[in-house]
Amino acid sequence: MQELYKEIHMYLNQEEEIPFKQFDDYYKRVMKYFNDHADEFDEDHIWKALFISENVMSNADGRAKEVTNQKETKKYARMSKRLTLWAQNFAARLARKGYNEEQMNARFEKMFEDYEKFKNE
Repeated sequence: MQELYKEIHMYLNQEEEIPFKQFDDYYKRVMKYFNDHADEFDEDHIWKALFISENVMSNADGRAKEVTNQKETKKYARMSKRLTLWAQNFAARLARKGYNEEQMNARFEKMFEDYEKFKNE
């Protein structure tokens, strides 16, 4: 999880967008990890998974609206849809742990600061 979390921070802080193939590869690794391990996530992993899924989802959604290649548009839209379900799952799990929406948003925003820890590694 930590590597996927670190990787999303690197992508979010790049000047240029990554190409479709690299985006798709990251998405597939995320989905495999979620499918294989989500049932055993501790609270920290749930937060990181929510951060990853929300960011990849919104990026895929934005790209689906911008690209002219119909095949890629459909793939981005499908990625967004699948990650929306995961994001809802993780948010619901955090709600069951007692977090309200305001607390989730505050923690989520603070997580963007984690990039500072990774950028010099």
